[in-house]
Order: sequence, then C-alpha cells, then structure tokens
Amino acid sequence: MCGIAGLLTAGRPDPALVRRMTDPIAHRGPDDQGVWTDAEAGIGLGHRRLSIIDLSPLGHQPMAAANGRWVLSYNGEIYNHMALRAELDAAGTATKWRGHSDTETLVECIAAWGLEATLARAVGMFALALWDKKARLLHLARDRFGEKPLYYGWAGGDFVFGSELKAIRAHPRFDNPVSRPALRLLAARTYIPAPLSIYERLFKLEPGCILSVAPDAVKAPRDAPPREGREGGIALARYWSYRDVMRRGFAEPIADEGEALERLEATLAAAIGGQAVADVPVGAFLSGGIDSSTVVALYQKYSPQPVRTFSIGFEEAGFNEAEYAKAVAAHFGTVHHERYVTVKETRDVIPLLPAMYDEPFADSSQIPTHLVSRFAREQVTVALSGDGGDELFAGYNRHFAAPRLWRRLQMLPRPVRGLIGTPLSRLPSGVWNLAPGRRQPHFGAKMQKALRVAGAARSFDDVYNSFLDEWSFEASPVLGAGGESQPFDLDVAPGAPDAVRMMYCDAVSYLPDDILCKVDRAAMAVSLETRVPFLDHRVAELAARIPVAMKVKSGKGKHILRELLYRQAPRALFERPKAGFAIPVGEWIKGPLRPWAEDLLDPARMAGEGYFDPALVARRWREHLSGRRDATPALWAVLMFQAWHREAGAPAGVELRACA
Repeated sequence: MCGIAGLLTAGRPDPALVRRMTDPIAHRGPDDQGVWTDAEAGIGLGHRRLSIIDLSPLGHQPMAAANGRWVLSYNGEIYNHMALRAELDAAGTATKWRGHSDTETLVECIAAWGLEATLARAVGMFALALWDKKARLLHLARDRFGEKPLYYGWAGGDFVFGSELKAIRAHPRFDNPVSRPALRLLAARTYIPAPLSIYERLFKLEPGCILSVAPDAVKAPRDAPPREGREGGIALARYWSYRDVMRRGFAEPIADEGEALERLEATLAAAIGGQAVADVPVGAFLSGGIDSSTVVALYQKYSPQPVRTFSIGFEEAGFNEAEYAKAVAAHFGTVHHERYVTVKETRDVIPLLPAMYDEPFADSSQIPTHLVSRFAREQVTVALSGDGGDELFAGYNRHFAAPRLWRRLQMLPRPVRGLIGTPLSRLPSGVWNLAPGRRQPHFGAKMQKALRVAGAARSFDDVYNSFLDEWSFEASPVLGAGGESQPFDLDVAPGAPDAVRMMYCDAVSYLPDDILCKVDRAAMAVSLETRVPFLDHRVAELAARIPVAMKVKSGKGKHILRELLYRQAPRALFERPKAGFAIPVGEWIKGPLRPWAEDLLDPARMAGEGYFDPALVARRWREHLSGRRDATPALWAVLMFQAWHREAGAPAGVELRACA
C-alpha cells in the first residue's frame, strides 16, 4: 500500500513542491519515495511506497512503461497481476520484465491495452495517477468499490491530487474554505459522501471512475464536481457500475440455494487465496462475527499453514467480543493474538483522530479499528478484513427492520401514526433499553428515531433516510448550507425489494465513504495494508444474483453467509445478536470526556466560528446529558468537526495531546 500526490500546473512543476506534498503521507509508504516531473508539460507525480510485492528497488515509483509513453504513480494491489503478465507474454506484447511488482504489470498492461481495458481485467484495489506523454493527459482512477482514497481539485492556482487531503494542504498557496454542503452532510450522516470533500473545489473521485484532465483545465477551477462526460478539458467516465451489476443480478437470480452456496464458497475462497499473497507477513482481523469468521474459516481451510488472527478486547461489559473471537480462533486452529486495551488507551486515540482522518469523520468505531490495526502491525504488514459482508448479504438491522416497520406504518393513517409515535418518542432512550430481549447498543435511540419518523414519513425512502440521517425531519445545525439534506439514491432496479434497494445504496455510499474510509485511515496511520475479500468484484457480482430470500430469513440477515460458515464451524459459536465494533463514547462524553466535549461545544466559540447553530447543538447536548435522547452519533459528528477544525491548520508532525 502506498500514498500518491501530485499536480498539473500552468508553469514549471517544482520537484521540491511535489516532495513537500508526499511528505505528510509518509505513513502510507515509509519504505521509499519518488518524484517525477516534466517541466514542459507542467506535470508532477509523487509517490510514497509501502513495499508489499517485490521489495526490491525494481518496484520504485513513479514508474515509466518500457515504451516511454506512460508514467504511473499507484496505490493499491492488483491480485491477478501474474495472470495479466502471462496474458501479455502469451500475446507477445510484453517487453522483458524488469522485476515482479504489480506496478510494472499494471503500467505495461496499460501500454498494451489502454487504461480502461486494463482496469476491466484487473482484480484489485487501487487509486492511481497516470500521465500520458503522447496525449498530454493526466488520468486519475479509483477501484470499483473505493477501497483506496483519491482526492482531486484546484488549490493555489494548480490542479492537485492526493491520497489524503493533508498532501493537498501542503501546497504553499492552499486556501480553500470549508464546504458548507459537505459539512451539512457530515452532520446528517457522520461522514462526507463522494464526490464532496470538506473543502470547496476539492472532491473525491467516485469508485469505478476515471477522470481525465487536460492542461487547459488547470486555469478553469470548478466549484462543483464534474459530471459524467466531457466538458472544458475534463472528462469523467465510469468503467464499472455497481448499479448495473445489481440490475443484472436481479434479472438473472440463482434459483437453487445449494448451487448458490457452492458458488459462493468457491468464489470467496478464490478471492481470499488471491489476497493472501504477499512478500511480507499476512494475517486477518477476527471479531468473532459472521463476516470476519467466514473470511478466516476459508483462509484457514485452504492455507497450508496456520493463519495469524488478531482481535482486541475492552473492559466495558457489553462491548467486549474478544472471548467470541478467541473461541472461533480455537475452533479453526489459527495462531491467535488478542490484546485487552484499557479505557485510557482507547480514549488516548481521540486526539489523534483529526490528523489521522484528515477531514472530519465521525464513526466512533474508528477508535477500535485503529487499535486493532496498531496491534496487528506489530507482527504483519497485511491484514484481511470481513468488511463488505453486510452490504452484500443484508447484514444491517435496517435491511430487515426498516421494511417491516414501513409495512406496519402503512396500515395506519399518517395523523394516527403521529398521535401514537410522537409521545412515545419522547420517552427517554433508557426506558426502551430496558425492553425485554434488548441486547443491541443504541436500541433506545433507534426506537426513538423510528417513532419520530412514524408520523412524518411519506414513503419507504423517508424511513430509510431516517435510519442514516441524524437530523431527519429536523432543522440542520449547520449554518449557511441552504436547501434540504441530500436524500439517498435507492434507484437500483424496477420492482426491486426494499432490502435490495437499501443494500445497493449502502454499498455505493456508506461502504466507501464510511466503512472503507474508516479502515483505510486507521490502518494506514500505522502503515498496515488491509484487504477486503468480499469486495472482489467477482464475489459482489455473484452476491447480486443471490435473491434476497436467501439473504434474509426468520428476521435475520446474511442467511446464506451463515449457512456457508456453518459448514465450517458449529452454529452455536455464532448464535448471538449482532453487536458491531462499538465503544461507549456516548457515555464517555457525559463522564470523563465531558470537559473536552464542552470545550468544543462552547456556544460562544461556536457562534464566533459560524459553522453550527449553537442553540440547536446545545439542545441536543442537553437531551443527551439528561438521558432523554441518545444523541451520540449527532454529537460525535459535531465534536469531530470541531476537533478537526482546530487541528487542520497545524503543520505536519504537530504533537497531539492525549485526553485526560
């Protein structure tokens, strides 16, 4: 895994400036660095390398193709690169290979087939910058699901790009203001969805896309992200569409569950086998849940030696799943490593988050994700994770709870729903948490939100939006953002069940912009590469053909994935409620972190900064403190922005203070 950065300028590119942009992302690639510039063309490419395949200098980047036309700076892994080499060799189009890195394979495939055709053949994760000397075009591309990040836009009079925003902020003339629409979405969703970033005129390249930039685009900065097509020196093309994948799968379902199981095991096992290849130590995260356990089960089943697995435990009752992971590891015979972390160790991560995530990000499971990454990095350089299983196989409670709720709501006239739901939503979340059978974190908060929505929802889309919008049917706390909050796009296929529509939306928004962002930054902060077998596009294409009736059964999601896992391990090991990778930040900000939180939420300071409405935030804070309403996600989003805003202008390497 690596970090990339660079610029296209109307003047002569300064190699020292390009290096200055790569220095802040050295954690993404501590093993090597490189800069390539073309003074006449105005292009500069920078690279930081984490050596995974071909540890020798022959993997150095930026790398030129043998024919001299293409120069590549690339972050990622192409898992089938040896098969692609063999294809080039068989066609007689390859020159003599210099090394065995996947970077060399990628740039030579581009030289032979072109960029789009190469990406269509590639199995992997990547973000890349490619300069075409002949056409004088800069191409930026991102993998199908967005495992690897890539920002681009205009700053300081240049067109700039980088793996993280800190690379772009290193430009000496950077002065881009905060984007109010992006901040509004952060407050609503706790993450900023692509193509927006926290800064105006800077954007995230969406997954599955290629952006082509001509030199004349440098002088025409844009306030809005480019749309698909060609306009004014910019062309945006989509080489892979998950919507198309879902539509084909919905139209051509697999009818037999036995066939689906056999194909799923074979396809997922092949993906795991391909992703377990590296010239450095490889392991796997193991939480003891369905997704990570399935990855570990198949990894160990087809591995010639014991797999290394990693988990962490917590002191708080109700948040510790380390014992489950330990039992799963014992069953599969992995070399298991676990570490229990103290409350202090966990809270000490909080001051590091603004620099680690580089733009405000408010999924609090970012904290344990960083801790398990830091622990695993002591022994391995690559770790496989179980992310993506929820989005592909209906693993979130909302995938079956939201359709059920809407069916019941539709039986009542809207005025009646409001008469029932509004008073009940005012009951403290703690009351709902005492309900019989309640075992999931934030159950009370979810019940409160569902009841608030009951009287106002006009369609199922309103219900779904309410599950993921912390300010649904309320005024946004962000000042000056204007308009209504951007709704989620549930349009996947005519007649698709609501669960399928939700899974699609989660896979193209929540997955890349929350889950994958969380894992990438948490792991790369300690130079750990993470790989996600469920997001091999062949697994995703197969999952799209498995009907929702094989994914949701008896009020539970991931049915077919469970059945696959139960082939490898006893059902009793996994018969427990889904808990997630949660920590009690909502309680912490009421207790030991309250001084830190109240400093960031100080109404006078917020009024002076002008980003949030102090009265709305203060009301939500009072409700949270009193226990009337669990507002953890909404408040965490505000706190993460406030903390980020204080740190954003700090120079690279600034010492971050730990929470007391």
